[in-house]
Amino acid sequence: MTTMKLNVAVQMDPIARINIAGDSTFALLLEAQRRGHTLSYYTPDKLSLRGEELVAPVQALSVRDKVGDHFSLGESKRTSLEAFDVILLRQDPPFDLAYITSTHLLERIHPKTLVVNNPASVRDAPEKLFVMHFPQLMPPTLISRDLDEINAFRQQHGAVVMKPLHGHGGAAVFRVMPQDMNFGSLFDMFSVTFREPWVIQRFLPEVKHGDKRIILVDGKFAGAVNRVPAADDLRSNMVRGGAAQATDLSAREREICAALGPALRERGLLFVGIDVIDGNLTEINVTSPTGIRAIARLGGPDVAAKVWDSIENKRGGN
Repeated sequence: MTTMKLNVAVQMDPIARINIAGDSTFALLLEAQRRGHTLSYYTPDKLSLRGEELVAPVQALSVRDKVGDHFSLGESKRTSLEAFDVILLRQDPPFDLAYITSTHLLERIHPKTLVVNNPASVRDAPEKLFVMHFPQLMPPTLISRDLDEINAFRQQHGAVVMKPLHGHGGAAVFRVMPQDMNFGSLFDMFSVTFREPWVIQRFLPEVKHGDKRIILVDGKFAGAVNRVPAADDLRSNMVRGGAAQATDLSAREREICAALGPALRERGLLFVGIDVIDGNLTEINVTSPTGIRAIARLGGPDVAAKVWDSIENKRGGN
């Protein structure tokens, strides 16, 4: 047990609605409580900037690993967020203007109050764009909404996957085959639905063997889980029915982690989940990565403990 007691607030979606069996935020809260840190809770819609002071009505929080009775909250108390040692930025996407605004607000108190992950870096590193800094680790990828550009890419690479640039949880991910009769309709639907460009990526048939979620803590490998899609689904996300399997890292995956580590550390991206299919990096998840509980359930490392070791180390150095 640590001797350092931290005053911790979590900015997250309504805690009553989470599925604790798979929720990484909940795993982080359980570990913080086990270490004797003080927990407080608020939702992102409660943030207010009054002049230079960032405030929220926070509630004291205690958690227990019990389905249907997993938390207790104290009375709401308007508090300056500068009073906290650490804020966990753990709301789920969509990565929209509301999300971006909350990163601007939290940036005002970081790093005096350590925000995990660094809010400016979360804002500047959307999962499917930040990854494009590492094209040598990726399958061929295009970010565009231009029909000619997309058709040229499809002609070169055959079957592709199309997905929204700021999508999450496997929503609206499509495989498009060469000469696919649905492509015109799909293009029209994406054009109407999404104002931003889309991701078009060469399809990796090896996805049927799994899409590996690898967790990095402060730029170092901390744990991994292989997510295998259902037989009739392209998507391996566990929220979409993907099955979790224990896994080890290949030499190529270790090379990917080593290549990403310095860039993550430099940006203050302390808790990151990357997705790798058959040795190809496809996403770098920094907003609200998941996987901690699945890794622990399969006998893997205690990622939550590694996250708190890193946070305590950073706070202890201040």
